[in-house]
Amino acid sequence: MFESLFQFLFEYRPIVFRQGDFRFSPPAGASLAAAIVIAGVAIAFVSYRVLQTRVRWRERAVLAALRLSALALLLFCIFRPVLVVKAAVSQQNVLGILIDDSRSMQIADANGTRGEFARQTFANPDSPLMRNLSERFLIRTFRFSAASARMASAGDLTFGGTQTRLAGAIDSARQELAGLPVSGLVLVTDGADTTDASVADALLASKADALPVFTVGVGQETLSHDIQIGRVSTPRTALKGTSLLVDAIVTQTGYAGQTVTLDVEDGGRIVGSQPIRLPADGDPASVRVRFTATEAGPRVFTLKIPPQPGEVVTQNNQRDVQIDVRDRRERILYFEGEPRFEMKFMRLAIAEDPNLQLVTLQRTAENKYYRFDVDPSGVELAAGFPKTREELFAYRAIVLGSVEASAFTGDQLRMLSDFVDVRGGGLLFLGGPHAFAEGGYAGTPVAEVMPVILERANSPATASHLKVRPTRAGEAHAVTQLGNTEEESADRWKSMPPLTALNVLQAIKPGATVLLSGTDERRRDRVVLAFQRYGRGKSIAFPVHDSWQWQMHASMRVDDQTHENFWRQLLRWLVDSVPDAVESRTLTDRVEPGQPVTLTADVVDPRFVELNDAQVIARVSSPSGKTADVPLQWTGERSGQYRATFDTTEPGWYQAKLEASRGGKAVGTSTTHVRAVPDDAEYFDAAMHAPLLKRIAEETGGRFYTSDDLQALPEDLKYSGKGVTAVEERELWHMPILLLALLTVICTEWGLRRHWRLA
Repeated sequence: MFESLFQFLFEYRPIVFRQGDFRFSPPAGASLAAAIVIAGVAIAFVSYRVLQTRVRWRERAVLAALRLSALALLLFCIFRPVLVVKAAVSQQNVLGILIDDSRSMQIADANGTRGEFARQTFANPDSPLMRNLSERFLIRTFRFSAASARMASAGDLTFGGTQTRLAGAIDSARQELAGLPVSGLVLVTDGADTTDASVADALLASKADALPVFTVGVGQETLSHDIQIGRVSTPRTALKGTSLLVDAIVTQTGYAGQTVTLDVEDGGRIVGSQPIRLPADGDPASVRVRFTATEAGPRVFTLKIPPQPGEVVTQNNQRDVQIDVRDRRERILYFEGEPRFEMKFMRLAIAEDPNLQLVTLQRTAENKYYRFDVDPSGVELAAGFPKTREELFAYRAIVLGSVEASAFTGDQLRMLSDFVDVRGGGLLFLGGPHAFAEGGYAGTPVAEVMPVILERANSPATASHLKVRPTRAGEAHAVTQLGNTEEESADRWKSMPPLTALNVLQAIKPGATVLLSGTDERRRDRVVLAFQRYGRGKSIAFPVHDSWQWQMHASMRVDDQTHENFWRQLLRWLVDSVPDAVESRTLTDRVEPGQPVTLTADVVDPRFVELNDAQVIARVSSPSGKTADVPLQWTGERSGQYRATFDTTEPGWYQAKLEASRGGKAVGTSTTHVRAVPDDAEYFDAAMHAPLLKRIAEETGGRFYTSDDLQALPEDLKYSGKGVTAVEERELWHMPILLLALLTVICTEWGLRRHWRLA
């Protein structure tokens, strides 16, 4: 609309003015005409001085300005203004047309599929647009998705590409057409770039070559009816039997207020479900769904919303997430300073959990200990609490009960701090008469690790009864889930019996989070469960000493499993994401078949000191069972980091088992998995990305088009100013805007003279 009005008023399209150089080309006799106009100006000046006695000076000034404007417009036309433009010479320049050949072009919009529109408009030599372009340019057509290639015919377009790489397509076409007189590139796409490559890098090269890119946006900027599962947050690894809370972002258009169900499937079996009331169009909804990882190995969980009537894209209704479910027994060291029920019931709570082992060291007297579940050799913890980093760091997590700080040496206190910071382990602090400030931990290295702020105890500890409830953050945490749903869990917390605390903890550190809070008899809020990340690991404070009340209180049923579930969930979370001596990972959990996989490993010794001289070998197993040994080399970028790549020659699961050794002595092993499967990113954020396409066009000197204004493309390409061009002069004196301006000025002056009774 704007361009049509502009062309009507100024006779030429905006691109002609942007590309052209303005100048005057006065004809013979222009000087005489100018003299006559100047004389007219002088006469007008004199005529208005005669009116001094009849009108005020402001009115004279207005009339004089209008008269001068009219004469200036005439003088402007007399001197013959022109635009000097460079127009492409017909059949002397090359035009590159790049057509998106990816899956997203299969999406159906108002006028059929995007791909069909691109095929009929730009791949059909008999289309009106292509006939017009072919009369002016030598056409070179490319198709692109993950890679770019020349097109021989429309049949080369399959719209099956699993990736869209705009930067690669632009750069590839630029390089192939290098050395030829190119008027520009036409990029036909929906703009849904699915790679991490920077489009800006390709634009720099195009701008350096002064090669304009004219972008054609295909598809709708907003899909009329669509539901999409966006970002999904899941751990990469989980312990078998762990209950997981997964957050997903759901957006929609056209279904506001309707209720749908988000299901989680494992191998086609529904393992979790959550109803969702869809928000307003375009607004994101955060959805939390719970399920249990019951089968070991690399698992693909599918989050799915059933397709709804009239949906434009149904492929984005589901997301696949990969979790490596590990079936192993995690060893936790529990050090208790005195016999008490808390230790007994905690051990009973996890007795049936095959993936947790609570190695317990209970002090019975000075330098005397009772040990549970230790190594059959009998050597483990024989001398009490570990005295070396190697011995302590062999555990995945530590639970400290009611044991005072003076029970440890200075080196042991620093080791406990390093256990979290350097080793990356989990450290859980329980309440009791000899714990926290009451145990003398204020000012020690262990106090730095705690998520709570300790104040030195100036008086004997007194017991307080706390009514426990989850905080807002706790309601969304897996540890606090006592029911099958969040609603059931919230109701269950309201009926839980109170607990007893001797340690007064009310303040947390800036980076900590409170999951459970309690109210005492004086209506003070107290911290019941808080945690923070510290270095590579995490620390948790649980300052109560009778959580067994949740098992033995008179209000609890005999068969109630609340206490067992709580401790299983808490201890599983305590050992979650604790690193091994060898930690391997891939940059992504899936790649396109045929693409290489980058494998990275961090290697440390038993004291968790990084090793740069280890021998690291990955045995890679392909889906067909073939194996190959791939050595990893120290990167030199960071201590203890090793890297290698291997190729995926067939689709399916790949397993990389790493073995690290040093001087012939084994350091550790690690196993990671990656899938080689076609990417489904093409169906997400599938609306036409106009902002990106406009940016590409503006930064390279091109222009952005939609199907509504494509008819202007051939004319705009002609005046791109690139390739073999001829200079043309475009007359400006007869533009309609000048005539309208002249008539407006003359009529305004005449009208004012009539109004002031001067005519």
